[in-house]
Amino acid sequence: MNIAIVGTGYVGLVSGSCFSEMGINVTCIDIDSKKIESLCNGIIPIYEPGLEEIVKKNRANGRLSFSTSLASCIDSCDAVFIAVGTPPGEDGSADLQYVLEVARTFGRLIRKYTLLVTKSTVPIGTANRVTEAVREELEKRGEDIPFDVASNPEFLKEGSAIKDFMSPDRIVIGVDSLRAKELMERMYRPFQLNNYRVIMMDILSAEMTKYAANAMLATRISFMNEMARLCEATGANIDKVRAGIASDSRIGSKFLYPGCGYGGSCFPKDVKALVKTGEEHGVKMEVIASVEHVNQLQKRVVFEKLLKAFDGNLKGKRIAVWGLSFKPETDDMREAPSVVIIRLLLEAGAEVTAYDPVAMDESRNRYLGDSIKYAASQYEAVEGADALALVTEWKLFRVIDWNRLKKAMKGRIVVDGRNIYSADEMRDNGFRYYSIGKKAY
Repeated sequence: MNIAIVGTGYVGLVSGSCFSEMGINVTCIDIDSKKIESLCNGIIPIYEPGLEEIVKKNRANGRLSFSTSLASCIDSCDAVFIAVGTPPGEDGSADLQYVLEVARTFGRLIRKYTLLVTKSTVPIGTANRVTEAVREELEKRGEDIPFDVASNPEFLKEGSAIKDFMSPDRIVIGVDSLRAKELMERMYRPFQLNNYRVIMMDILSAEMTKYAANAMLATRISFMNEMARLCEATGANIDKVRAGIASDSRIGSKFLYPGCGYGGSCFPKDVKALVKTGEEHGVKMEVIASVEHVNQLQKRVVFEKLLKAFDGNLKGKRIAVWGLSFKPETDDMREAPSVVIIRLLLEAGAEVTAYDPVAMDESRNRYLGDSIKYAASQYEAVEGADALALVTEWKLFRVIDWNRLKKAMKGRIVVDGRNIYSADEMRDNGFRYYSIGKKAY
């Protein structure tokens, strides 16, 4: 089987690599010639555990190739996947210009039955627009070539995307023809030999499923963050509250951890897009809109705790920040709480030194530039610091050499934005400890 994947961002590159790992011949397409040249030379543009190895292996065995032209491979393709970006517009709606351009290119090029699969996160009804774009191009050519459009949303978690794709807990496929259904089943059968979890549905429902899943997860996070604020105000302990509600089998324990807000490429964008979709269809998405509002407030919490710790004056204070990426095991800083926190600190006159295992180049090149200092290690970051702010819960931050930390720091204030430390241990080592949803110690 031969397929093409248009777009070599996070979704496209992971998907293409994993399909090739299962024996499918994959051509990944991107209009960015420099990115394609780098990929051909084994240079991976994103950080994702295991991705580099799988790309190089399948490049070497000839199942994975890269090109700037869909025309170079489409005649041999059984299916073409759309995996281009759908960035949010100023009004929160998803920008579909790149998706529709792929559809038009597809319509200009196909010469036999080919399946066009939307893997990009797109609002409900996009498949209809994609189908229309393809038909318009075929009409211009005076051709009546058969094709189908399918929806195949991705549910990859950054940091564990290879595992998620190779051993998925479910595969959602939206189709409206038997031919498309059989082709999609054939592609995904190798991933489901031990546990068949393909969920077939109509295309509109598949498009909605992606947004609904991310909105539900984001809602759980914002709910817990709002509860954490109330716990602090009343004297309750959010960790104990979490244990109490998570024991209910109807609720469960996943995505109930309070923190300093969610970020990344999916939740913020998809929540906004879902609210906009509701507006377009006359449905006011009040719960989902509140989820986004709570999250924006929560990104300020670490800053507010630091401000309180220094009696409202951060001018000239040296703050160490551990973690820049929006979550561990990725260099992705899109919508990262760290960016909001650090910018607020700089506006308040503080000096910031940060350390992150993989995201510092991303910060320097795309987000914070040279407005902050970057340390070579977590302990270098805290040298002379008046306070430490833990923003991303990387594993190497979990176990601390307390003596080394005390010797390096000037002050004794720690703000834990992810609740990974023990208040008792902090107190025993002489630190003033601020966490999320619990009283300060």
